[in-house]
Amino acid sequence: MLRYIYGNDLDKYPTLAETMFQDRADQFKTRLEWDVSVDEAGHERDNYDSLNPLYVIWEGEDGCHGGSMRLLPTTGPTMVNDHFSHLSGGGHIVSPLIWECTRFCLARNASSRIAAALMLAGGEVMHNFAIKHYVGVFDARMVRIYRAIGSSPDIVGSEGEGREQISVGLWEFTDAAREKVAKRADISPETSEA
Repeated sequence: MLRYIYGNDLDKYPTLAETMFQDRADQFKTRLEWDVSVDEAGHERDNYDSLNPLYVIWEGEDGCHGGSMRLLPTTGPTMVNDHFSHLSGGGHIVSPLIWECTRFCLARNASSRIAAALMLAGGEVMHNFAIKHYVGVFDARMVRIYRAIGSSPDIVGSEGEGREQISVGLWEFTDAAREKVAKRADISPETSEA
């Protein structure tokens, strides 16, 4: 089941929140070996989690995290502007019509269907909040995943080569992309909208 939860409300879903931050530590610190902080409880959090972001979270039947992503408007602090502006030519991406998507995370046992469901849910947020684009930073391995899901970004800028390449991209959610992602997620567009 997909849930849309603001950061200030995560305490209402303790198991879901606990397993989300643990899965983020597992994915970003353990598997990808990113330079991220993990606290004594095994949670990966950063300063952006304290800004009351909107989380889109797949909750499994057991109440645990299956996958998630974090959304913030670019009119406030964002990772792309604070740490990766060199990838967009040194300028900042700031607009009420563009939100940042970060910490796209899947639990180890998550199916590719969950990744597609998260992308579909992100499109619903775009539609309901009148957002035109998401911006995000991603590494080379995600290019194949986005292509398989059916929602690839327009590249704004990149650095590095091969597996080490990181990029900033802009996503829009066209009707054609929605149909493709909904099919991959095995969720009808009507169910997704509801």
